[in-house]
Amino acid sequence: MNEASRPPVSPILEVAVAAHVLAFVVGVSWAFGGNADWVRTPISIWGSLGILLMLVHLAVQVSRGRPIGAAVSQMWPILALNVLVAGSCLTPGFQTLTFRNETMLMPVRVDWWIPSAARAELALRALWLFDGIYFSCLNLALVVERRRIIRVLLAAAVGNALALSVFGTVQKLVGSTGIYFGSVKSPQTMFFASFVYDNHWGAFIILMLGACIGLVLRYAHGSKGEGFFRGPAFTGFVAAIVLGISVPLSGSRACTLLLGIVAVVALVRGVPRVSQALRISGVSPTGASIGMAVAVLLAGAGVWTVAGNVLQARAQKTQEQVAAMWARGGIGSRSVLYHDTWSMARKRILFGWGMGSFPTVFTLFNTQESKIDRIPVVYHDAHSDWLQSVAELGVAGTALIGAAVAIPALSVRRMRVSPLPFFLLLGCALTAAYAWIEFPFGNVAVVLGWWLCFVCAVHYMRLTGPQEPPRGDV
Repeated sequence: MNEASRPPVSPILEVAVAAHVLAFVVGVSWAFGGNADWVRTPISIWGSLGILLMLVHLAVQVSRGRPIGAAVSQMWPILALNVLVAGSCLTPGFQTLTFRNETMLMPVRVDWWIPSAARAELALRALWLFDGIYFSCLNLALVVERRRIIRVLLAAAVGNALALSVFGTVQKLVGSTGIYFGSVKSPQTMFFASFVYDNHWGAFIILMLGACIGLVLRYAHGSKGEGFFRGPAFTGFVAAIVLGISVPLSGSRACTLLLGIVAVVALVRGVPRVSQALRISGVSPTGASIGMAVAVLLAGAGVWTVAGNVLQARAQKTQEQVAAMWARGGIGSRSVLYHDTWSMARKRILFGWGMGSFPTVFTLFNTQESKIDRIPVVYHDAHSDWLQSVAELGVAGTALIGAAVAIPALSVRRMRVSPLPFFLLLGCALTAAYAWIEFPFGNVAVVLGWWLCFVCAVHYMRLTGPQEPPRGDV
């Protein structure tokens, strides 16, 4: 669907939806990535405002006699997920027993084919948070009619990530022992900026870096054809380098590898476009090639200068871990964790144990103990979002979330993929692949960033249509 064929929407509502999502991203990312317990309720309340905006939009459409079938066709998997989770809360999987001053949770026998929730209150709170994020981002597809608003929103989100990167870099270089220059103690030693866990920071930046590179290539010729150096692309290029440096500096090894993939793809896709833009700016072909080579070398030197010590330390740690795994003949505790999580999932493979149930239920399947004092090792996450999703929501719930991604993606499969949606989707794909072996979606900011990038990519393609947009399109 192109812009001309879409029904008119109030420009005020367009701006309100975009501003709401931007405030959402900024607030969550600075509030410890949403991973402090006390910030979850305010985040959920803010997300509820997004649901309210969606209902207002749909009500206006109905009052004007316009169909809302297209909107429902996009959101029905998540509506079905809501029914599934709400229905599971009617059948508790655990009951609370109080003995003297202690409260204990005891499992209740429930047939495998009946949806149930280990703790209904946790399931509903997790659903509330997820709905707020999903529907707030979906509003962009329902309401926004101008590509320029999407680009401005993404540029602002990248600017926020850039500010966090600078803040985190300074905080790291001065040796802060806690978040916000030591004012907040972090439960993880490998924290970065306002994020508690380096791998969560890395996943968030991979998403924002995809948006940044996509915008750089979109504006490579300048906003009005004035060339690479006089337009916003050069500023975006510098921002991309700063964002990229923050990933290895944070200590995230896996995300540093993902960063390498993004960099290679960006070079393959971007060199021809940037080279042409440089020629428009008056640079000779030879000068353009030399300039780009020097830029790549300077970027690499910058990464090594700032993050070289961290990279060396993490490389040594990796060598030690690989040597230990080789000696044991396996991947160690992570393999046991995955096996135990799969055992949990198989017991209730169809509907799972309930949304947000992993920390409660996994204690029944955890086979790992501390080698020193024989105390069970506690896991709050499965370190595989895919496995944890099956364990909590079963095959049915996981399939519904997958459908919420597949349906809009398939709707634009025949449309042209310009640089901006391409790199947005690349960041989403890499993060989803990373979720097989880690838990990036255990971080609220990553979940929000993922849905933001995915919805923006798909909707941008819809608004663009199959034809090449004119240069300087707004």
